[in-house]
Amino acid sequence: MIQKICKTLALVAVFAASPAFALQSDSKQPIQIEADQGSLDQNNQSTTFSGNVIIKQGTLNIRAGSVTVSRNDKSEQLMKATGSPSQELDGGKGVVNGQANTVTYSSAASLVTLIGNAKVQRGGDVAEGAVITYNTKTEVYTINGSAKSGVKSAAKSGRVSVVIQPSSTQKNK
Repeated sequence: MIQKICKTLALVAVFAASPAFALQSDSKQPIQIEADQGSLDQNNQSTTFSGNVIIKQGTLNIRAGSVTVSRNDKSEQLMKATGSPSQELDGGKGVVNGQANTVTYSSAASLVTLIGNAKVQRGGDVAEGAVITYNTKTEVYTINGSAKSGVKSAAKSGRVSVVIQPSSTQKNK
């Protein structure tokens, strides 16, 4: 049973170590999980943590109402965080905050998806939409508004909203 729990916690590590929201060095750090409750379903190869879930690994902090980590029959790892999940990463280039109604991660597809009122922010740069998808292999972000996704957008207009601040590293000549 302990071995199964360790395997399931390793699934959490995959999400926590995802390049979209963590530094590579974070994957070598221990994972700390706090929750009001945790349950393991060995038959379905899933673990659910609920009630003020806090996952920490290195510079990464994830907070959610509930986190379910599972593995399907193809050994693909899946993670779903609900209850207004948010994550914070301090990677030396400024703190990155991401939040949505639901966050999913699929190891097979290499996709992190923020669904419903999705927002990613670093400093003054902000991206908002109904769905924000990040491919961890190609490092490509896609942002969809409400009309395309059918999900509520964080942007008031329901469209995609992006604010990019001017580079502070440029020098006036």
